Amino acid sequence: MTGPAPAPFTADDHRARMTRAAGAAADAGLAGLLVAPGPDLVWLTGYAPPATERLTLLVLAPGRDPVLVVPALEAPDAAKAAGGPVLDLRDWRDGTDPYAATAGLLDGTGRFGVSDNAWAMHLLGLQRALPGTAYASLTEALPMLRAVKDTAELELLAAAGAAADATFEEIRRTPFGGRRESDVAAGLAELLRGFGHSQVDFTIVASGPNGANPHHEAGDRVIRRGDMVVLDFGGLRDGYGSDTSRTVHVGEPTDEERRVHDLVREAQEAGFRAVRPGAACQDVDRAARAVIADAGYGEYFIHRTGHGIGVTTHEPPYMIEGEEQPLVPGMCFSVEPGVYLPGRFGVRIEDIVTVTEDGGRRLNDTTRELVLVD
Repeated sequence: MTGPAPAPFTADDHRARMTRAAGAAADAGLAGLLVAPGPDLVWLTGYAPPATERLTLLVLAPGRDPVLVVPALEAPDAAKAAGGPVLDLRDWRDGTDPYAATAGLLDGTGRFGVSDNAWAMHLLGLQRALPGTAYASLTEALPMLRAVKDTAELELLAAAGAAADATFEEIRRTPFGGRRESDVAAGLAELLRGFGHSQVDFTIVASGPNGANPHHEAGDRVIRRGDMVVLDFGGLRDGYGSDTSRTVHVGEPTDEERRVHDLVREAQEAGFRAVRPGAACQDVDRAARAVIADAGYGEYFIHRTGHGIGVTTHEPPYMIEGEEQPLVPGMCFSVEPGVYLPGRFGVRIEDIVTVTEDGGRRLNDTTRELVLVD
């Protein structure tokens, strides 16, 4: 069931990303960027080093070539990364001071953006080596660094969304009643991998009263006839994320269950219709939330309407009140309102949406109607 792998990003692609990031740092008044292993490093360089205590750090500064500080034993793998040909590799050996080596690449003063994945021990080591420097988290300083996707990235996100859709179409045809939540969750994970996902990040299966917990961990509860079941699942396919939610019902629903599901569907549609260039992120949240609040269920919509997605399944921008960042074509994020009635049931409907030149485009296309399952 797996599809063909896309062509990898080239060294020139990664050079352009690093140049853009350095320019954004200058525009934000930063002396440079310090990027530790994690999604930012993968996006910028194509390099995903092993998670160890040894310092690996990408140094980006306006007007300078990008430098990657790496442990000597990992330098050969760094050189083979997609962005390796455009990186100046500086290795350090066990027994030497990696912070002194890195300090020589930085001005002795200035404020640097640091990726959120940086270990505290490494940041403290740099502060000791360069006491005149200051630091800000990359999410705070450059929250939109990875937010606007190019054409190739959008294609990868669309393929990940299509794989998640195929997963839902398969799982809805399997029996739910009489099975444990964890069994259905395992089926979702297997299907995601079968449709090309290399990484499964979450498989929420929340039945009956468990549906009132938005991040319920699938457990041993046996799904029963009459249960509403919230499904929320996703992960990475070819390095880019999927994330979708649908709510199904085992057997015939009550009038109230249908009414609440229809309400959430209407709210999700309103949030989607609010997507357009120049609108603020909070406008998407406001549009979806107003539908639920006007129907008297406002206190039961207990989370933001959406989050960004890209090389991770949760990243900026966030669709929440107070976020005034304007939407730009190429941004991708979820629109996922929900209603959660404690002790009874929950409903959530989620699509990934990308901003287009004149509105928005969904990357999930499965039905948003209430699906009845056995």
